[in-house]
Amino acid sequence: MTARIPAAGPADSGTEDTDRDRLPPARLAFPPSTWKEVAYLLANLPVSLFGFVYVVTVLSVGAGMAVTVVGLPLLAAGLLGSRLLGRLERARARSLLGVRVEEPSPLPLRRAKGGFSRLWMVLKDPVGWRAALYDFIRLPWGILTFTVVLTSLFVLWPVLPFIARGLSNVDRAMVRGLLSPSDELERRIAELESDRGVVVDTAAADLRRIERDLHDGAQARLVNLAMGLGLAKEKLLEDPDAAAAMVEEAHGEVKLALQELRDLARGIHPAVLTDRGLDAALSSVASRCTVPVKVTADLDTRPAEAIEGIAYFTVSELLQNISKHSGATAATVDVWRSEDRLLIQVWDNGRGGARLEGGSGMRGLAERLGAVDGLFVLDSPVGGPTTVTAELPWRDRSGTPAGGAGGRRG
Repeated sequence: MTARIPAAGPADSGTEDTDRDRLPPARLAFPPSTWKEVAYLLANLPVSLFGFVYVVTVLSVGAGMAVTVVGLPLLAAGLLGSRLLGRLERARARSLLGVRVEEPSPLPLRRAKGGFSRLWMVLKDPVGWRAALYDFIRLPWGILTFTVVLTSLFVLWPVLPFIARGLSNVDRAMVRGLLSPSDELERRIAELESDRGVVVDTAAADLRRIERDLHDGAQARLVNLAMGLGLAKEKLLEDPDAAAAMVEEAHGEVKLALQELRDLARGIHPAVLTDRGLDAALSSVASRCTVPVKVTADLDTRPAEAIEGIAYFTVSELLQNISKHSGATAATVDVWRSEDRLLIQVWDNGRGGARLEGGSGMRGLAERLGAVDGLFVLDSPVGGPTTVTAELPWRDRSGTPAGGAGGRRG
């Protein structure tokens, strides 16, 4: 049996003709990134023209009138305006060219004391001057990019993407070079802001610790002492023996309260550190360590009080960690001066394995030292030994005679 294939009727041929006449969807000749670059380059002319006129007018007038009262304030206002134009240019480059440039830190005008300090802060602002330079040199480039891109839209259409990419790469380099913040300066500002936060947090934590120790320790004992003396006073005539026992117990409470107050005062700032210096203070704290510690302090003069205090509490906390966590049988503390740095090295032969993120207080020490431009290096392989090296900036103590804390102590 032979199958017949039906012939195409009029309806079928009409469908084929419709499919054949259907056009493909319209597409842009260039990707969106090329059109963004073209838009950026065409806008260079009006933007650069405005920036050039602004810089030449405002800054030249301000510089020319610098000998008058209004000259310097006008120049400072012009630099603040240049900062604003730089921000707008960074936003334009971000949206059209995809250039990721960090915003410079704002001027801390509120911290300046007096109008002249604020004026001088604005006048020496490198961000404002670089933005002014950017606007000043952009006019010839804006004319060139506008002319080339506009001509290419009609004459050099096939190679327009390559032309736009090459010209926009020059714009990207100019934005990064003149409108980006100074890496070193901004890094230093960020570090100082972070260090200030660390100092504030550390001071708040110390105040909370002192308040907690007073409330839970000496204050509680003094309250019990007052109550005990009150009961002893009531029983003084009725039962002298019981009153005497209460007074004896109150006497013991007084001794414990005094000891806790001494410990608290030593934790705030030990008297031996103030009176005799870092050598004697470190030897004192080493004598209370459960591990035998040899202290060597080679200092001809005493450092500034703040540096001396940080060095003392750094060693004190490291020795506490050795007592609690190391399992060591021996430890050493070496302190010496090298040019403008105070160096501290604490060694123990314990089990090692200490880490900055281990929750042993090492990270807090590193942050405290970093807040004063110090350095904290931990070397603690598993199995030991552990060596901690700390550096602090040396600042001389005003009015302290040389040799106030020198010598060695074992």
